Amino acid sequence: MAQRSFDFAGADGQKLSGLLDLPEGQAQAYALFAHCFNCTKNSLAAVRIARALTARGFGVLRFDFTGLGQSGGDFGDTTFSGNVQDLVAAAGAMAAAGMAPRLLIGHSLGGAAVLAAAGDLPGIKAVATIAAPFDVGHVTALFGDGLQQLMELGEAQVNLGGRPFMMRRSFIDDLRHHDQGARIAQLHRALLVMHAPRDATVGIDNAGMIFQAARHPKSFVTLDDADHLLTRPADAAYAADVIAAWASRYLAAPAEDKPVEAPDGRVVVEETGAGRFQVAVRAGAARFLADEPVSVGGLGSGPSPYDLLAAGLGACTAMTLRMYAAQKNWPLAKVRVAVDHSKAKDRDPPDLFTREITIAGDLDETQRARLMEIADRCPVHRTLEHGAKVATVAAMAPAPTGAADHVHDMERACEDC
Repeated sequence: MAQRSFDFAGADGQKLSGLLDLPEGQAQAYALFAHCFNCTKNSLAAVRIARALTARGFGVLRFDFTGLGQSGGDFGDTTFSGNVQDLVAAAGAMAAAGMAPRLLIGHSLGGAAVLAAAGDLPGIKAVATIAAPFDVGHVTALFGDGLQQLMELGEAQVNLGGRPFMMRRSFIDDLRHHDQGARIAQLHRALLVMHAPRDATVGIDNAGMIFQAARHPKSFVTLDDADHLLTRPADAAYAADVIAAWASRYLAAPAEDKPVEAPDGRVVVEETGAGRFQVAVRAGAARFLADEPVSVGGLGSGPSPYDLLAAGLGACTAMTLRMYAAQKNWPLAKVRVAVDHSKAKDRDPPDLFTREITIAGDLDETQRARLMEIADRCPVHRTLEHGAKVATVAAMAPAPTGAADHVHDMERACEDC
């Protein structure tokens, strides 16, 4: 799994700080996670659920709402409407990066926020809430004695989770403009409601009201004896397992988006839609990603094209040495080839590939020297050294020369030695 920063501009231009968790290989879908009211993207639930979903093939963005964590803005000026706008901005930034989210996940008040934001995000196919309140005004119960002062003076310091926050009356006034029941009834997305019956912060009755207001397809899953913040790792992992399994039914790629299988001997490369450069490579039964580094605008999710070219030279070298040693019955134990590439600024001199070959085994110096000579006979080495032509043809053209011919090239190279 990989993780990288993903900062973007909020609705009011403030910098919002995000972290993007990416799976090994191609993401089956992208999700956007909204944390609880006074939490951050690094809350236990956010981290554990995002990582568990990533392990199951999802790419997940979690970010700090305005004024929290590493995001800009003043938390005192925040409103529920502002949180919804932050979510819409996050989804837009993901889409611009080629990772449009199709799944929204919200924890606690973040759950209420994703229910509100979904209507403004046509690309969303499924929404999952965890311990979410039905009435967004429920959050004011957390203000305690500060609520009365807040209403009378227009602002007050309130204690949230053991930390002091300055809040303004505008937050309370904004809550009154949100009809979550009507929004949920018009959601038109698959909905998963997850809640613990003994949640002491947001009662289980909230889950019932959300579920009743929603139309099908809708599902409810109990979180048993989990606490509101899912502080036990097993509870977060369970939630992630259920979300991943449930969402897979609604996020399956359309038939026209399913990858074309690669016939024997042909390498098929096609864009994944993730990031600017990420492509899926299919060579026989092998499947992997190629990409560009983050430094040049890629996701860093796979080897670059020149990495693959260097890998081809290294692989061919190792295979050629193995084949030659086997023909000679030499005790070659292991071959390791490290390849560096220096790109030429012009055509003269050409690019330089530097090979560092490590040969292990009970071989004498004559045998080792011969194997080093044989390295220069590998087919890929010869192709790079002598040059090659590239024919560009229409999509229905016959498949190019296959892998079997490449193996024959190596065998002929050994025989010529």
